[in-house]
Amino acid sequence: MERLLMVRVFCVLIGYLFGLFQTAFFYGKMHGIDIRTAGSGNAGTTNALRVLGTKAGLIVMIGDIAKTMIAIAIVRHIFVPSYPELDYLLVLYTALGAILGHNYPFYMRFKGGKGIACTGGLVFSSDWRFIVMGLAAFFIPFFTVHMVSVGSLLVYFIYVVMLIFLGQTGFFAPMAQANLTEMYILAFFLMAMAYWRHRTNIVNLINGTERKTYLFKKPEGHQNPDHSGK
Repeated sequence: MERLLMVRVFCVLIGYLFGLFQTAFFYGKMHGIDIRTAGSGNAGTTNALRVLGTKAGLIVMIGDIAKTMIAIAIVRHIFVPSYPELDYLLVLYTALGAILGHNYPFYMRFKGGKGIACTGGLVFSSDWRFIVMGLAAFFIPFFTVHMVSVGSLLVYFIYVVMLIFLGQTGFFAPMAQANLTEMYILAFFLMAMAYWRHRTNIVNLINGTERKTYLFKKPEGHQNPDHSGK
């Protein structure tokens, strides 16, 4: 039992270390911009897209997806062979660490992104059903209403529902029910953290003032943070 607890801790730590690689921050620095003082001040894909352009947004998104996927691949290589029945549970712990590292990097005074691209790394490290769900849940709303927050929030909600449904119908067998419940709690925590990071966006959506984002639009360049949380 103690060994399994340490495995969980190591998964979170491995994820956190990879999550600390702030793609938007480093890419911005390469181009003479501190992403934390530009646009919304958020060190994530959407702000990079708005401030630095489509190419930057895609690079940042790929980088943040990749860092989560690499952390998960390492955990699967090191720990899953010894605990194959806990595969996806350990994947979730690793993703938790990566998202925490991305959202709260200690060397940036815990001011990072919102973890959605990192969540994409979790989705892409899952079964094809989750991948199809994630792509559809994010891009259909995005290309329809052009609001990143709508797709981001919808992805998490559908992901949690889908995880519980598949778990309770035997998809993760032979994982024990106690571990399935633990997995659901982790997923709920990730969703709650994402919704909390998007709390300003949620208020804006309710008020009809949420900002729209377009893939192919002239970048805004360096601006003072508007503190909108978008």
